[in-house]
Amino acid sequence: MAGERGDQVARGSSGIVAGLTAAAIVAVSFLAYQASASAPESVAEVKPTASGSASPMPSRKPKPTKAPLAVPEDSGTGMRVVYALKDRRVWLVDTKERAGRTFTVMPSPVSPLPGVYQVGSRTGSVMGSDGVMIEHVVRFTNVDDVAIGFSAAQDGTMASPDPTAKTGGVRMKRSDGDAMWTFATVGVKVVVVP
Repeated sequence: MAGERGDQVARGSSGIVAGLTAAAIVAVSFLAYQASASAPESVAEVKPTASGSASPMPSRKPKPTKAPLAVPEDSGTGMRVVYALKDRRVWLVDTKERAGRTFTVMPSPVSPLPGVYQVGSRTGSVMGSDGVMIEHVVRFTNVDDVAIGFSAAQDGTMASPDPTAKTGGVRMKRSDGDAMWTFATVGVKVVVVP
């Protein structure tokens, strides 16, 4: 009899615990609802993150930034080759203002001043003034009797030139030289920016 009475007390206790737990859940849910209903809009809009916790502040959309490889804004309009001296980068820009290709280059010791030029002559293959065989030479100006133009070394190198040499070859990879050769025919505008 004592064992039966203990079982009844245990069942009664677990029923009380279950009831108290249910009441607590209802109370917490009600309080959470009230808190969310009276919260300011900026806090109420905070969404949980993937980890399940809420962000401390509402996320803001970042301001759009200019793409790092975008064509320089001060490079004019129309079909052109854009050469940025400081960035050591070239863009081949079509008539719809789209850069079909951009790539890095190795500048020459003699550089052109910023300005607008035109492709004046081209040579398929020749010995460069630095003694390296080059191809797809696209010349666009002269500085102190030094021809300035784009080219690619036939051996594929883009080594830094001797800074004391008076050379004007702006070197690029062979694949970029192929693209330049196809794009920059005689008369095409070349815009040099700082």
